[in-house]
Amino acid sequence: MRHFPIFIAVEGRRIVLSGGGDAALSKLRLLMKTQAHLTVFAAVPAPEIVEWAAQGRLALIRRRMAPGDALCAALFYAADEDAAEDARTTALARRDGALTNIVDNLEGSQFITPAMVDRDPVTIAIGTEGTAPVLARAIKADIEAMLPATLGPLARAARAFRGMAEVLPMGRARRAFWSAFFFRSGPEALERGEADLGAVLEAQLAQHLAQQAGAGRITFAIINSADPELLPMKTRRVLHEADLVLHGASIAPEILELARREAIFGPLPETAAPLAEAAAQGTHAICLTEAAPDARLIKDCHTAGTAPQIIPGIAPAPSLFPLEETA
Repeated sequence: MRHFPIFIAVEGRRIVLSGGGDAALSKLRLLMKTQAHLTVFAAVPAPEIVEWAAQGRLALIRRRMAPGDALCAALFYAADEDAAEDARTTALARRDGALTNIVDNLEGSQFITPAMVDRDPVTIAIGTEGTAPVLARAIKADIEAMLPATLGPLARAARAFRGMAEVLPMGRARRAFWSAFFFRSGPEALERGEADLGAVLEAQLAQHLAQQAGAGRITFAIINSADPELLPMKTRRVLHEADLVLHGASIAPEILELARREAIFGPLPETAAPLAEAAAQGTHAICLTEAAPDARLIKDCHTAGTAPQIIPGIAPAPSLFPLEETA
């Protein structure tokens, strides 16, 4: 990974762009979706840039960029479509302390702008390290088709309500609350034409607070291969949900990468006591094993009051063309 994906806070900060042609227009259409203060340097700007400046959407300075013009800027885009001028303005911006991007010049850029799916405030960035823009656009199109237009309103309502939801215990209770809103009560309310999602969230919060804390769960998943593509869908789903991931030493890192980022990892327990204690606290624990779990461990989980779920593995298929022994 040559580029680490991050989201930079640009609200109220400067973004400077040098250029007034097609490359500048393409970047500005994206940048005007942000809450940054945009400054454009162009001796001969396109009519659209002039119009945007008249509307107050950006500041237009009709001259070439000079030393000090990018001071206090978070980002700088060189979009003059001239290699020598782009190199000159980039050098000026770097001296002023800005992170710099030269349009269509991967090696000369300190950062790249990915393809984006915008469902404000949900934003998905797709990057290919600058090697395959066509592939990035194809992935973007697939994701655009998958995500409903209602995702934005749901996320905005959740953002406004997040502080009130903190009365719920951290972890499983909050995840259950937000899952119910995003995948059930929120979409259903929008389908009924209800505009006040805040009222939907308040009613759902009262319902979740009235519920007693649910019991935890114990899952044993048998891992027969280091290949994540051979992982059963049920195991993959549980890994996305589990709070506690316990695993044998030989479980491949590629498998563990599928767990929730917030999950706690640890070695497999020798007795059922830690699992029973975790379940009693409402925790969902998954044990990743290379072989079938010990029958005594399963029995002890039952005795402690939590019946474990066991997910069998998928063994790799034998080779259809085994190598012949040679003398």
